[in-house]
Amino acid sequence: MTDDFSQSLTPPVSPFAADSLCELTPARPPCFCCSETKDDPSGELSLEGYIARGSLKRLLLRLDPAPADYETDTVEIFGFPWVTETALVESTKLLFCLMRQKVYRLETLVQSSSHDFGLAGNLHYEAEDLRQQCVSFLQYVKVFVHRYVEPISPPDAGPSHPYEEMEAQLPSSLLEELFGITLLIGRLKDLPANVQSAFTIQNQGKIFPPSWHLLHLHLDIHWSVLEILHLLSHKMQGQVVYAHQFVNLTGENLTDASLFEEHLCSLLCDLTGLAIGKYSKVRPTEILSSHHYLCSCTKELWVLVMHLLEYRNKVLHKQSFWSYMNTLLRPLVSGKPAAEQFSGLPTHCKDPLGFTWWLVTHVAMLGQYSRNGTIQNEKNLSDNWTFVEELLKLTGNPKGGLAEEQVRMHVHCCLSLCLLWEPSTSAVSTLWEYYSKNLSASFTVPWLGMSGLGTLSKTPLALLEQARSCCSPSPLHSPGHTQLYRSANSFHIFLRVLALCLAQDRAGGVPQRQIKGRIYSKFSSKKMQELSEAGLMNFLLLFLVVAQQVELEDVASRACELLGFLPSNCPPGHRTLIWRGQLSLLLLFQERGLDVGAQANWLASSFIQTAKEFYNKNTDVSRRLALWGPLGSYLEGVAEVFETSPNLSLSEEKLLNEGFDWLLPACRQSELNSALGFLQIVLAQLRRVHQRSVQLAPTLAWAPATTSVVKERHLSVATTLWAHFFPFLRSLRLSQTPPVQLADAAAGFTLLAFDLPGSAPQDLQPNPVQSIMQCFGWDDMLHPLLVTRYLPHLLQNSELVSSLSSSSGVVSGSAQGLSVRAWFRCVLQQHLHKNADGSDSRTARTVEEQLCELTRLVLRLPEVDNLLQRAGLQPTTTRLETTSALEMFVKAVGIVYSGLQVLSERSAMVTKALEYIGDILKHIKPSLVSKNQEGLQLAYWTVGCIVKHWSPLLATSKAQQLLFRIVDGLLLPHNLTQQDKALRDSLPLYLQGLSVASTVSQSQGAYLKQQLRSVTRRYLNHFLPASPSMGIIANHPVLLGACEANPTVRGTALRRTILEVLCESFLQFKGHAPPPRLASVLMFLLELLRRNSDSDPALLTLVLPSLLRCVMLVNEPQVKKTSTDALQLVVERCAAASIEGPCEQMITVLRSFVEENEGVYDRQVYSVLETVALLDPSVVQALIPNLSLSLRNTEHKRGLGKNIALRSAYRKLLCLLGESGQAEITSLEAD
Repeated sequence: MTDDFSQSLTPPVSPFAADSLCELTPARPPCFCCSETKDDPSGELSLEGYIARGSLKRLLLRLDPAPADYETDTVEIFGFPWVTETALVESTKLLFCLMRQKVYRLETLVQSSSHDFGLAGNLHYEAEDLRQQCVSFLQYVKVFVHRYVEPISPPDAGPSHPYEEMEAQLPSSLLEELFGITLLIGRLKDLPANVQSAFTIQNQGKIFPPSWHLLHLHLDIHWSVLEILHLLSHKMQGQVVYAHQFVNLTGENLTDASLFEEHLCSLLCDLTGLAIGKYSKVRPTEILSSHHYLCSCTKELWVLVMHLLEYRNKVLHKQSFWSYMNTLLRPLVSGKPAAEQFSGLPTHCKDPLGFTWWLVTHVAMLGQYSRNGTIQNEKNLSDNWTFVEELLKLTGNPKGGLAEEQVRMHVHCCLSLCLLWEPSTSAVSTLWEYYSKNLSASFTVPWLGMSGLGTLSKTPLALLEQARSCCSPSPLHSPGHTQLYRSANSFHIFLRVLALCLAQDRAGGVPQRQIKGRIYSKFSSKKMQELSEAGLMNFLLLFLVVAQQVELEDVASRACELLGFLPSNCPPGHRTLIWRGQLSLLLLFQERGLDVGAQANWLASSFIQTAKEFYNKNTDVSRRLALWGPLGSYLEGVAEVFETSPNLSLSEEKLLNEGFDWLLPACRQSELNSALGFLQIVLAQLRRVHQRSVQLAPTLAWAPATTSVVKERHLSVATTLWAHFFPFLRSLRLSQTPPVQLADAAAGFTLLAFDLPGSAPQDLQPNPVQSIMQCFGWDDMLHPLLVTRYLPHLLQNSELVSSLSSSSGVVSGSAQGLSVRAWFRCVLQQHLHKNADGSDSRTARTVEEQLCELTRLVLRLPEVDNLLQRAGLQPTTTRLETTSALEMFVKAVGIVYSGLQVLSERSAMVTKALEYIGDILKHIKPSLVSKNQEGLQLAYWTVGCIVKHWSPLLATSKAQQLLFRIVDGLLLPHNLTQQDKALRDSLPLYLQGLSVASTVSQSQGAYLKQQLRSVTRRYLNHFLPASPSMGIIANHPVLLGACEANPTVRGTALRRTILEVLCESFLQFKGHAPPPRLASVLMFLLELLRRNSDSDPALLTLVLPSLLRCVMLVNEPQVKKTSTDALQLVVERCAAASIEGPCEQMITVLRSFVEENEGVYDRQVYSVLETVALLDPSVVQALIPNLSLSLRNTEHKRGLGKNIALRSAYRKLLCLLGESGQAEITSLEAD
């Protein structure tokens, strides 16, 4: 063993020729190689390794290690040819000595390692060659032992062949050489640091330092020694192999079994020591993602050892793998000295118990690898629950004082083992002993922050989902499992362990009953009352997990019984959790199609008590605030129960009880919004489920009883809603600050009444839909915020709209008209809710947005759409501005009415139109008294549109009272301070409408004309400036109302009225004194005449007397010029209109003018007539006889003979009148 061989040693067999050496080289044997494998716990092992190449499988099946190799007579070993069948017998020491030399040489290369790339390449190839020679030799030894070693036969009496003697000594010699090799390479833990560092070398392609090759050669040798010893033991068929020479030299006993045991224990100890070193860098959050091996080769070595020991245990009844590991690890966790065979384990370990959990878990994971190296679900490695239960007791030992971060890691590992092995009832019991004592603990890891708090379930469904997640653990290697440390606390992980254990015995077997009994036994009245909020949450989760795995009714009953131990005045936080847990159980009942009546009754009584306390006026404010916690949680939970119910036929209505009669009136605004939101969810789900059942009814014709029962259940739910919610909604309908969701809830009840009319209370019958719409949509006292949100819900329902448009529908034919009236009122009152400064408030913005949608839907109503089509006024856009839509609708009604010829149709249309606008003056009254100018302008403009476009309609006997009220209330009020701007903008509409109405009214035409003159007089005066201003007068509302591009009969009638009013009230002289603001009046008159192309002399000559008087009596330049311009315009238009001769109307006016001023203003009359004569001489020529007679009468009255001055002025006028004038001059001279 210690002989020195030089590298020049010649082999004992003559070498073959060089060209035949290729026949000596066997296939490359398997070896440890991690250069091409990924660092993946569940990944494939190296393709060059012992498992992938089938070496392990052949070993365990007792097959030839290399059946295709070493079949030739000679084999090359360490560069020399040897006789295949005798080399190991004849040259045992020599061959192992050559191997030692190769190992020495490799160690030398490690010392001379270089960073030079070129040199590193050379070193790599040399080191690789040295390693391959050693591995090939060991492979040869395995093959030789398998093929040629046989049990030692008893010695014969006769002499034996020398080779037979050598062959008989081979087992002993081989044992000694293997022992020598183990001494040569030593233990893994004793390798130099520079060699051990090769474990962490990343893949560098194909170039590795000598240290990497040396390290992996050590691994090859360690495994090969075990493999050869196992083969040797097998081939010796139970005969003990002794190392005779070693025994003789040392006196110590060395056998194949003892060497196998010693080497195995040392190897396991070293592998564990390497894992301890790695564990020091593992964080608790990485406990499953950080594995215990340093490279895939050590991983494969673990797998090889596992399978070998499991085989020896099952076949040879030797010690199992876990038995070795337990013996190795038990002293580590107990703090006792290690067993003698496991000496050398590192004494420093930062957390022995945590390390043991970690190592056992990861080693167990490696047990998933089969002999072929593939991951399999079937067990390749037996479980180790006995030792794990010991670890669990240490974890749960109160003397250990372990923190949550350690306990969580241990339980996480335990869960992983449950996924690998069959779950253990004893393990669950041990864990439950710990958690039953710590149920109220927080189970938090401070340094994890919020992520370490676990999932906070805020609703029953979330709580149930959390319990479900505990019952369905993520697969072993999935991110959901490996990251569980961050997302769940140790108790939640324990629940997963519990669920796995309960799931393996679904039939309610003994283990299941044992666990359930142990859980129940830990809870008593005192224990329940001691639970904190966290403890109560853990209690609920525990029972939800158990309920999902075993008998639901039994577990729910027990949970209710235990929760009943809690006092009725328990803190609101506890009450919240109790209800949440109960509702979660109820969801579980519902999921399984079980009636929830019993659970719901228990909840209902508790909810009613709490609601009464919430309502009680003596309850402190802070207490009421605290009580809303459980009450709000109840609403959320019940909503989830209804939302998740497929048919609402399991007594869910018992959750909607009289507690709501107490709760709703006591709610503040935010709380009421939550309650109404809950109500909407329930209403919507009831309608959805009912509609689905109606649709499915034909398909369930074979089971009418089932359909009937379901319908009865739906009626029961609906009746409960009507009884406990609708009265409260009705009490809020007239509120000036209606809750945001009141309209939504009311619409839900309306649609419920449409679907299930029989469920509505008696006071809403026989037409519940119409009754509710009157309450929440059509009543004129309702807030626009409520109406504009309520009606769109209904008008967008095509079935409901269809019934509204059908005379035989659920509601009467006037329903559409009432909806239009509600829309009309909301449009008029949309500006009432703005801020005092006129800016938009939140309410105003909301009303505006909702009104746009309501407008769109109103225009789509069949009745309205029909009107628009008949009027030819279809909207051009889908979203028409509200005021534009209103104007279009008003125009349409007017156009349709004007087109009707049949009296009955016209009468019906008047009735319908009045229904559309309702008491419009009442609607606009708030706007008239408010300071908001926008609202005031909209009110005046809207009524003005109605007066203009509906004037024939308003003139009828049915509608004229409304017209009279409009005139008295809006146009002729006592005070005009606020309305000034609104009136200025909309007055033209009123004047035009009143003018038409006054002409078409059969019974009150005279009165209407009088009112029109009053309105005209008032606003002519009101908006007329004190001094003439073209800018003001040009925009005078009366002027704007009277102007039109092309004269019409209606326009002419209005202008006649305006001219009459001007003459009567604004152009009347009081003696010599002109009327006030004469210049402004004349400017108005001139502008009126200019803007309209009227040519009717009868109309134009209305103002002629006044103009003549102004020209005659007023010398103020502006008045003179304006009156002259107006006079000129009148004379010219009358002249143009009188084609056949002088204008008789003008002649009449001028004749009267002359007669009225005879003897007083004779000379001024002649001056005025000169102006007229210049424009139209013919009309003045017709006056010559009158003028001459007037002159003579004047002279006669004076009695002084001829008036030379007067005759001179008259002669001047006559000079302008052509031949007629000259003739008259001659006549005068003859006097």
